[in-house]
Amino acid sequence: MKHTTTSPDRRPVRDRNGAATAAPPPARTPTRRRPASPQWAAWAFLTPVTLYLVLFYAYPLYRNIDLSLRHYTVRSFVRGDAPFTGLANYRTVFDDPTFAPALLHTAVFTGMCLVFQYAIGLGLAVFFNQHFRLSATLRALFLVPWLLPLIVSASTWSWMLNSESGIVNAALHAVGIGPVNWLTSPSWSLASVIIANVWIGVPFNLVVLYSGLQSIPVGLYEAAALDGANAWQRFWRITFPLLRPVSAITLLLGLVYTLKVFDIIWIMTKGGPADSSTTFATWSYQLGFGNLLPAFGPGAAVGNLLVVTALVFGLIHVRIQRKQALS
Repeated sequence: MKHTTTSPDRRPVRDRNGAATAAPPPARTPTRRRPASPQWAAWAFLTPVTLYLVLFYAYPLYRNIDLSLRHYTVRSFVRGDAPFTGLANYRTVFDDPTFAPALLHTAVFTGMCLVFQYAIGLGLAVFFNQHFRLSATLRALFLVPWLLPLIVSASTWSWMLNSESGIVNAALHAVGIGPVNWLTSPSWSLASVIIANVWIGVPFNLVVLYSGLQSIPVGLYEAAALDGANAWQRFWRITFPLLRPVSAITLLLGLVYTLKVFDIIWIMTKGGPADSSTTFATWSYQLGFGNLLPAFGPGAAVGNLLVVTALVFGLIHVRIQRKQALS
């Protein structure tokens, strides 16, 4: 007598005559498709940013470097057959008598603007951090210089500092001080554009530093006050040290912005009188577009010097931040 062995999941099926037949195989369940690799999604998000950086940053920078290494004229610029000259344009820039004054004015303009913008912005941020009545309204009013177009701000300061009809000289005359040739005197032209640029840059420092103050725990100030620390000690021992990361990025962004300031200086003084307020930014424009016979190569070389300066300070900032993270 034969015994039929069956598996638990495949029982024998009997036909009409009673004969046992094998059960049909079970139906296969459909398998789910594996989700797409997350790398494709990452590349999809990175593609627009990469195209933007290549088209509007990498390619213009490449073209500027190419301009500085060739002898371009108007004809060769149109035809695209400028001869390669190597570092000749840089030697021309370094040998130009305008180089040393422009370097000094750029350093003074950048340094003074950074110091006053940061100091005034930090003072205002600490002041508005007290959360008194109308604090938000006054803080919003301080953002007006930052929101105005640069041409409007520069034109307003040109009118205010006018030697004959300016409101600043009128105020000085009211207190018995003689008129000052703010925009037409070599002794005052650089100071005038520094004042205007500080006024424009303070709101940016105020916003960033005020945001940094919001991240400092209030309990630290309360504990310091219980220990007998006065306002200056709380600022110097708590506020200033904890604001160092925010202060570093604020000064770096301010440095990059101030190095390339052109609108304010050009509208107010055009780099004069007698190149007394000429910086690398205005000098680069004068070389490339301010003459009947433009010097595209030297102008691009001066622009590249600004790029290298900003890059050096950026690398220094990254190195300092890396050391602080490891310590």
